[in-house]
Amino acid sequence: MKRSSILCSLVLILTISCNPKSDATAELFGSTWELEYISGPRIAFDGLFPNKKPQISFDQESGKVLGNDSCNGYSAEYTLDGNTISFGEPGPTTMMFCGGGERQFLTMMQKIDGFTLEEGKLNLLIGEVPMMRFTKVEP
Repeated sequence: MKRSSILCSLVLILTISCNPKSDATAELFGSTWELEYISGPRIAFDGLFPNKKPQISFDQESGKVLGNDSCNGYSAEYTLDGNTISFGEPGPTTMMFCGGGERQFLTMMQKIDGFTLEEGKLNLLIGEVPMMRFTKVEP
């Protein structure tokens, strides 16, 4: 009897420890993430976003992301399945033009198909390549 309870305990521990998805996904919510890197543009990061960096927040209940693209506010639906993620077309945004970085940001969001969370950083991926990196910011 003792042997079977030990075996059951080990199986339970392994099952819980091998399923980090729930913890990793939970880290997305309740935080605001600020962009610190974007791949692709030939303009320096500080040139794209001279005054304000884009931010994103995940609303678990509505299935939407909310934030700013460095210039205008935006919202979009997202779909999350394990470590895959996709973003819908950004909803109504204000229409100020602030230099083009905002368009780069929103265009890249449409291409994203995955994410990782490592050492407090949110990486948005295309395939396995990090295209955008965010860090948590305090409210």
